[in-house]
Amino acid sequence: MRDHDAKRQGAGEAAIEPSSVGAGEKSHRRKGRFHVPTAFTILFAVTIVAAIATYLVPAGAYSKLSYDSDSGKLQITSPSGKVTEEPATQKTLKSLGVKIDVKQFKNGSITKPISVPNTYKRLPQNPQGVTQVFQAMVNGTIEGVDVIVFILVLGGLIGTVRATGAFESGILALTKKTKGREFAIVFFCSLFMVIGGTTIGFEEEAVAFYPILTPVFIALGYDSIVTVGAIFLSSSVGTTFSTINPFSSVIASNAAGIVFTEGLAWRMAGCVVAAICLFIYLHWYASKVKADPTFSYSYEDKAKFDAMWSVSDGEAGVPDFTLKRRIILILFVMVFPIMVYGVMKLDWWFPQMAAFFLFDAVLIMFIAGFGKNHMGEKQLTEAFSNGSSSLVGVSLIIGLARGVNYIMNQGLISDTVLFASSKLVSGMSGPAFILVMIAIFFVLGFIVPSSSGLAVLSMPILAPLADTVGIPRWIIVMAYQFGQYAMLYLAPTGLVMATLQMLDMQYSHWLKFVWPVVAFTLVFGGGLCVACSIIYAV
Repeated sequence: MRDHDAKRQGAGEAAIEPSSVGAGEKSHRRKGRFHVPTAFTILFAVTIVAAIATYLVPAGAYSKLSYDSDSGKLQITSPSGKVTEEPATQKTLKSLGVKIDVKQFKNGSITKPISVPNTYKRLPQNPQGVTQVFQAMVNGTIEGVDVIVFILVLGGLIGTVRATGAFESGILALTKKTKGREFAIVFFCSLFMVIGGTTIGFEEEAVAFYPILTPVFIALGYDSIVTVGAIFLSSSVGTTFSTINPFSSVIASNAAGIVFTEGLAWRMAGCVVAAICLFIYLHWYASKVKADPTFSYSYEDKAKFDAMWSVSDGEAGVPDFTLKRRIILILFVMVFPIMVYGVMKLDWWFPQMAAFFLFDAVLIMFIAGFGKNHMGEKQLTEAFSNGSSSLVGVSLIIGLARGVNYIMNQGLISDTVLFASSKLVSGMSGPAFILVMIAIFFVLGFIVPSSSGLAVLSMPILAPLADTVGIPRWIIVMAYQFGQYAMLYLAPTGLVMATLQMLDMQYSHWLKFVWPVVAFTLVFGGGLCVACSIIYAV
């Protein structure tokens, strides 16, 4: 997500001269080929389309069920907005047709309102006009403020570390030690992201890794596609084949009224196969780019990308890897495993992660401000400020993406799509039913890009349909994962646009690389679900 690194401290501020632009880009300009719009323009267009849909799609809503911890009661909000309270008992849930253990509400496993089956009602249209479009952009940004602050603090930390020269000297030392084994770094990064995705839903947090790993991958001879593949795509593949991810398979199982361990063995087997296929694909592409840089799908932007992210033009301009720089680099790198531990064990979320990153930045400033070749307070604070400002575009993209979902919710059309989907699959046989379910979740993934959000909204409605065709509900959970995430590799409403904005990558370049993974997810995931539906048919 980015128009920023030409100004980044320590990254070099030389402008890209016409002579340095790759031949592919020159040809691109000569032919006058259509230029793919930026992430901002794409999201603005999608927001307008969503607003138009609120005029065309019938408005409607399901009743929403939530738990009020203060009163200890279940609250039911009708489509008209009327709120009633009922005792938080299993009997109440049964009377509502909600097959979820009441403990899931009381212990906080389910915190978002869920849809109540058989309560959909048509409502008067609530079309979203021009004013609402711009309000949605602002409100979406406000809703994403926790992520935005985290990203801005991350940028400040990166700017501080780069100003000390620790990046350049550390990367030079790394490239010397890994010469001939460059893909090993890509592999271990990808493996870490797959594991993080399948266990804790490690996606938004992965944004923190781009500033540290992108210069490394450039130094190893790779391109922007390898960077996104090793970070975003790998974490997304892990999340697609979630095993114990609390934000996907666990909350979806809870909302479906089953224990998340049901179907776990099949999800684990699918994750292993998918990870192996991903590693093979990444190795194939990385090897091609390493051998011939012009093979890169983003070669026409190579000069610009390298100028943005490369930390030096060669060994001559790299400062010595002194003890102080070693300590600074260790302090910087250590925040990431600590962040992962905090998310897994200490219930950290973006505010806690941002506070920890800020603490690390201040500590690094303190070390850089003393001793030989120390840096001044003004120099360090400006480095932090410049680093933060470099990620403003990334932060805004996240808010704009949330604005699309905000428009559809305010226009009361999201539940209508869900209701129509439930009617579409009624009466189908097992295999056909599950394949259509994957297609439905594929569409819903665009409308509701949040994994936990889609789970609580759709599972109480769609999971019971599995009972009517004689298949276990955990197969619906797998269909939800495969369908939604096949869309999230592509959807402008998801994290992909923020990722592309950070690396200033064209959407068309990303599509060329990722479409085989989308096809694999739908074909392999569909085949796995069909096999399970046949084996476990009641």
